[in-house]
Amino acid sequence: MTAPEQAAHAAPGVDTDEQAALRSSVASLLEKRSDSAAVRAAFASEDGYDPALWSTLVEQIGAAALSIPEAHDGAGATWVETHLVCEELGRRLTPSPLLGSAVLAAQAVLASGDSEARARLLPGIAAGELVALCWASESGWAVPGVRAEGLASGSGSGSGSGSGAVGGVTLHGTAHHVLGGDTASTLLVVALTGSTDGSGEAPGIGLFELPADAAGVTVTRVPVMDPTRTLSRVEFDGATATPIATRASFLSRLRAAAWAAISAEQVGAARAVLDATVQYTQERKQFGRVIGSFQALKHRMADMYVKTETARSLSYSAAALVAEALGTNDEEGSDEQAYAAEIEAAAAKVFCSEALQWITGEAIQLHGGVGITWEYDVHLYFKRAHGTAQLLGQPHEILAALEVPAGL
Repeated sequence: MTAPEQAAHAAPGVDTDEQAALRSSVASLLEKRSDSAAVRAAFASEDGYDPALWSTLVEQIGAAALSIPEAHDGAGATWVETHLVCEELGRRLTPSPLLGSAVLAAQAVLASGDSEARARLLPGIAAGELVALCWASESGWAVPGVRAEGLASGSGSGSGSGSGAVGGVTLHGTAHHVLGGDTASTLLVVALTGSTDGSGEAPGIGLFELPADAAGVTVTRVPVMDPTRTLSRVEFDGATATPIATRASFLSRLRAAAWAAISAEQVGAARAVLDATVQYTQERKQFGRVIGSFQALKHRMADMYVKTETARSLSYSAAALVAEALGTNDEEGSDEQAYAAEIEAAAAKVFCSEALQWITGEAIQLHGGVGITWEYDVHLYFKRAHGTAQLLGQPHEILAALEVPAGL
C-alpha cells in the first residue's frame, strides 16, 4: 500500500532505539505479509483477518503482550510500544484482532484493578487468545446496551482486589459494534448495574466475563462500511456471567487507552494516504506535465501534511499521558493521571478522526475518478476513516461528555 522506505516515521521525543526497532520490525513484517492484495484477501476470508499473520505478530513480535505485566506472561512494556504497533497496522489497514482483544479487552481487565481477573485472563490474551469487549448500545457507547441482574450489593465494583461472587448474575440486552465478537472465545461485557427505577442500589457500571458460546448468548456478524474491520452484534438473554471487580477510574483508564490506540491507527492511515497521493500526483500527467507540479495541488497536499503531523503530535502526546497512567507491570499511575490521560486521549481521538476523514476526502479528489475504483486503495482508507470515527464514541459525543471534566 505504501513503499517500505516510508514505513517508519519517528515521533519526536517518543521513540527510543528499542521503540524504533520495534516499529521497524512491524513495518518490515507488514510490508511482506500485508500488502494491498493480502489485506483484501484477509478481509474477504471467513475470519475477516489472516490468522497466520496474527500468529506471527503474537509469537515473533509479541504484539499482544506488550502492555501486559510480566507477572501475567506479558512484556511489561510501556503503552507507547502498543501505540507504535497500532500506528503501523493502521498504515497498512491490516485486519487484525489487536485492537479488539489486545487493546480493548486487555485494557478493560487492567483498568478494572481486579487481581484475580488479571491472573485468569491476561496470560491468554498475551498468548494471542481472542477476547472481545461488549459495550455499546444501539445508539452508541455513552450507555451500555446490556444490564446485569442479580448482582449482590457491592459485587463487581470497589477496590478491585478480587472478583465478585460467582453465580446468580445474568446479562440481558444487546451489545452493538463489538470488535471481533464472532471470532472471540471469551466475552467481557461492560453492563449497567443497580436499579433503574430508584427502588434499589443506584445505577452503575460493571464488568462481567463469560464464554462466547455460553447459553443465552447469540453472536451475529453485521454488515460494515469498512471491510477491513469486523463488527458483531451480541445478544444476551439471561446468560450467566462472572462479575469482575472495578474501581472508580475504570472507565477513564479504559477509554484513555482505547481512544489513544484508535488515534494511532488513524495517524498511520493518514500518512499512508498522504504518501499514496503524493506518489500518484508525481506520476499522473495532464497538459504535458505531472499534476503534482501544479501549485494549487501542492498547496492541498501541504495542507494534508500539516493535518497529518498535527494529528501525530496530538496522538503521541496522548500516548505519553496514557503511558504514565497505565505504568509498567504493576506500577500503575494514579487516578488523577488516568483522568488527565482520558482528556488528552479524547482530544486526540476527536482531532485524528476529523483529520483522517478530511485527508482521505482530499486524497480521493486529487486521485480523480480512479480514487473511488476498487483497484485503488484510497477508497478503503476513506471507509476506514469514517468507520473508525464512530468507534468508542463519535467526535461530537466525546466533546460533549468531556466539557465538564475539562473545565469547559
